[in-house]
Amino acid sequence: MSHIFKRRKKKSSSLPGTLEYTGERIEVPTKINLIKYNEQKILEEEIKSPEDYSTIIDEKSISWINIDGFQQLGIIAKIGSFYKIHPLVLEDILNVNQRPKIELFDNYICIILKLIEFEKNTNELSTEQISIIFGSNLVISFKEKESEIFIPIAERIQAAMGQIRKMKSDYLVYSLLDIIIDDYFEKLEKLGERIEILEVELIEKPTTKTLNEIYNLKNNFITLRKSIWPLREIINRLLRRESPLIHEHTEIYYRDIYDHIIQIVDTIEIYRDMLSNMLDIYLSSVSNRMNEIMKVLTIIATIFIPLTFITSLYGMNFINMPELNWDLGYPMILILLLIIAISMLIYFKKKKWL
Repeated sequence: MSHIFKRRKKKSSSLPGTLEYTGERIEVPTKINLIKYNEQKILEEEIKSPEDYSTIIDEKSISWINIDGFQQLGIIAKIGSFYKIHPLVLEDILNVNQRPKIELFDNYICIILKLIEFEKNTNELSTEQISIIFGSNLVISFKEKESEIFIPIAERIQAAMGQIRKMKSDYLVYSLLDIIIDDYFEKLEKLGERIEILEVELIEKPTTKTLNEIYNLKNNFITLRKSIWPLREIINRLLRRESPLIHEHTEIYYRDIYDHIIQIVDTIEIYRDMLSNMLDIYLSSVSNRMNEIMKVLTIIATIFIPLTFITSLYGMNFINMPELNWDLGYPMILILLLIIAISMLIYFKKKKWL
């Protein structure tokens, strides 16, 4: 059976605030991209030197720094030092076993959540941690590895689609959260299609493979629920506007995200109940098939009991058995056996045992 949760490296017993990446090691350098924009203009470039950080932030633009990969811990440490990110926050960002959560500070907010992906070989769900830190004019997104999840947001900024170029950093964070949650819907749809296929297979001809698929899907939904359930509290805290970084005009957008999360959670619970029922149906189906087999074997054995008695009786070969001298004895016994077998079959049929 597959593992429910993706294996991660355990964090060593080091001092609090020590930067240590606990995910899978991938020999790919850390990549940092900057998109700096306002309503009139946009600048997009790749940051290669830590000295470039000083030119990023200004009060008239929103700066979005996207960081892919945690292999170069020195770069992460410099970013944290320059933007005055608390060492414990950086530690949580690199500890990818984190539960999704939100941390509010005086000058910034940190949100940690999970991106769900299907593994290519096993088609099971795996999680990738995404962390978002944002202040008044700055948003920093941290991803374990390079992915295309945020490309549509970058394209919207470049094309000035919608009102993203007119809004503050909290609207950009809303857009990032929204696209991740939309991705959850896509994963749910694929899992729903697999459940529909399983339902048909379960009714027509369930096999051991069907049982394994049910267990794998149950594990996938455990992973999904573990990643999505805490998002309700995250969005709730943003809706309560405990930080001045969340503006009143973006509250309606976060409320929309909250509604989507509730919808996803409800769908997950429905699918989990369906899988539990499918497991019960599978076990009942296997039990019924076994009962049908046992019934047929019992009927066959019951028919042969009198036939076996008669043939064994005349197989004793006693000298004084008068039937042994009958010329028609053998065919008469065969006819008798046939009559008994047919009579019993007719009786079983009337009783609806066949």
